[in-house]
Amino acid sequence: MKRVGVAVVDGTSLFELGTPCAVFGTPRPEVHDPWYEFVVCADPTARVGGGWLQVNGSGVAPLDALVELDTVIVPPLDDPYAPAPPALIALLREAHRNGARIASICVGAFTLAEAGLLDGLRATTHWLHAQRLARAYPAVNVLADVLYVDNGQTLTSAGKAAGLDLCLHMLRTDLGSAAANAVARRLIAPPHRQGGQAQYIETPVPAAEGHSLGALLDWVRANLDQPITVAALAERFHVSPRHLARLFHAATGTTPLRWLHLERIHQAQRLLEDTDASLEQIAARVGMGTAATLRRHFTRTIGTTPSGYRDAFRAAPPTRFRESA
Repeated sequence: MKRVGVAVVDGTSLFELGTPCAVFGTPRPEVHDPWYEFVVCADPTARVGGGWLQVNGSGVAPLDALVELDTVIVPPLDDPYAPAPPALIALLREAHRNGARIASICVGAFTLAEAGLLDGLRATTHWLHAQRLARAYPAVNVLADVLYVDNGQTLTSAGKAAGLDLCLHMLRTDLGSAAANAVARRLIAPPHRQGGQAQYIETPVPAAEGHSLGALLDWVRANLDQPITVAALAERFHVSPRHLARLFHAATGTTPLRWLHLERIHQAQRLLEDTDASLEQIAARVGMGTAATLRRHFTRTIGTTPSGYRDAFRAAPPTRFRESA
């Protein structure tokens, strides 16, 4: 049983507090049994969401219970630059020494940095505050343009929606992609966005001759086993390759070829996790031709081999998992 808790002090943001409660704090026996043991660890006088909610201690664990958990989640404060209470800093350091996985949402990264838990590591926060985090904590390698960063024991995420992405990522790491997908469907959220995806998109996707780019992306996902070129996509969308590239950058922050490559890799991840298909079969199904090609691109993108990835996700299979419609 994974013991997960969220740290609440005076000034904690209400929205980001609700995110881990929704993902980890709602029992879901239809998805996985047993579920997480979830606890809110709070200062009993804490005011949350600018004073909208007063923690009264009823059904809430004391703040120092953080040191007994397997995973500690640190939401931001309403004032992004308010110093975290020294007691919380000390407890986070102790929890880290005890081996807890510690994750922050949005500018909660400042609290982890103040505790020294990000020194020498990559980290992210909301893009509006990334430069300040880098200046205040030069020992931290701040990535201003990603959704979340997983260093293993310490994890950081960007703004509000990215906090949900990070929680689903941790759920996926713990219980597998099927469980994470099931919870994401219940929350009406994307089941999996890679941490390296761009945080900020300047403009919405413009319409082109009455078609939606979303329909084109869905078509690509359904036909990954086929040869797909930018020219063919542009012809299907009835625009020039150059205009298609502009639409893709506006929608995804990357190029059509890069997006297609990542979709092939994501599908390979799902097949490695959920099927016994061989590497040759997976390579054919995701449009990479041969196992050697899949192995090369997968290792370059994910940082591990397909076989290593499959072994990692199957080392501890979920207990009594079942997925409902």
